[in-house]
Amino acid sequence: MRSIRTRTLLIAGALCVLVLHLCKDFIDHKTINLHAHLENDSGQRISHPIKENPFVYSWPTCQQNLSAANITGFSTLPEAMRDFLYYQHCRHFPLLLDLPNKCGGADRSGEIFLLLVIKSSPGNYERREVLRKTWAKERLHNGAWIRRVFITGVSGVGFEKQRLKKLLQLEQREHNDILQWDFSDTFYNLTLKQIVFLEWMERNCPNARFHLNGDDDVFANTDNMVEYLQGLHDNDGSKHLFTGHLIQNVGPIRSPGSKYFIPVQVQESNQYPPYCGGGGFLLSGYTALVIYNMSKTIPILPIDDVYMGMCLAKAGLSPASHMGVKTAGLYIPSRGLDGYDPCYYREMLLVHRFLPVQMYLMWHRTHEPNLKCNPRKTFGITTQPSRL
Repeated sequence: MRSIRTRTLLIAGALCVLVLHLCKDFIDHKTINLHAHLENDSGQRISHPIKENPFVYSWPTCQQNLSAANITGFSTLPEAMRDFLYYQHCRHFPLLLDLPNKCGGADRSGEIFLLLVIKSSPGNYERREVLRKTWAKERLHNGAWIRRVFITGVSGVGFEKQRLKKLLQLEQREHNDILQWDFSDTFYNLTLKQIVFLEWMERNCPNARFHLNGDDDVFANTDNMVEYLQGLHDNDGSKHLFTGHLIQNVGPIRSPGSKYFIPVQVQESNQYPPYCGGGGFLLSGYTALVIYNMSKTIPILPIDDVYMGMCLAKAGLSPASHMGVKTAGLYIPSRGLDGYDPCYYREMLLVHRFLPVQMYLMWHRTHEPNLKCNPRKTFGITTQPSRL
């Protein structure tokens, strides 16, 4: 009898321990509702609910395709191109830093009017910090929510790699704005960045109205972008839009010494479809999902902006030109003019490229309430600016 009683007590005790453990695990891992302290146009602090979820959606490591070495002329290609061909088939990588509820969850993502998708390398801390304080600040402008994510891979080796990993973790803890995948953050992997982001978007933010897809060294007047997009009376993000610096009637560069070298082993055609410069372009949520679906059947090309054009072409859609987007930089007709006069940039949408200090200064100068410029100056440099 005593042994039965003892056994019963032991079983009851074990069940209590198990219940306590499960309760603690639930408390530790449940979704927590937070409030992001954002600002509206008047600089007033407002709250916008954000969910923080420790779950990280991920994939196993993609394996090298050794059969790529059998491609004709493979051994004559530059090392970076050979490495690209080894992993060209890879479209899924482990997600190291995730933002599953950045848009308030998939169902609430329609509340995001403009999602800023910014390509950044792990070491570009200064650029990210400046953007957070300037054009990429999360805020309510003209009644429209602007949110941001930085998309990145992995850089460095040894201790440097670990330091950069820790840097991004600290940034994530403070700003909650980084998506990082476990692949090398290189020029040839920029297309991969686009594809894995679009996959993340379909899962976590499918209803965001519009996207700005850009580099972390562009000056983007996101206030102007919101007003431009709100002025599209026949498009609330549910129709096709893809606009920027239009490039057409060009083809692959076959010179191995070029940054943009594409051998025939990767792209046989000598003609690219029309596309917009990858420094920055605007697209609707509808078009972003179309591009993602098309990308599933198009082999990866290491030139990301061209690849976007290929996806559009397969869908029977076309990119459009916007004169306020200058991904090749702003042309200044005379060395005697100040190339960073804010009057040149006040009405632009996006200009490539800026150093962090130039970015910070330009954002504040273009937003000076007393800035007055020649009203004839719009979307281009034609005459010397005159202050009124």
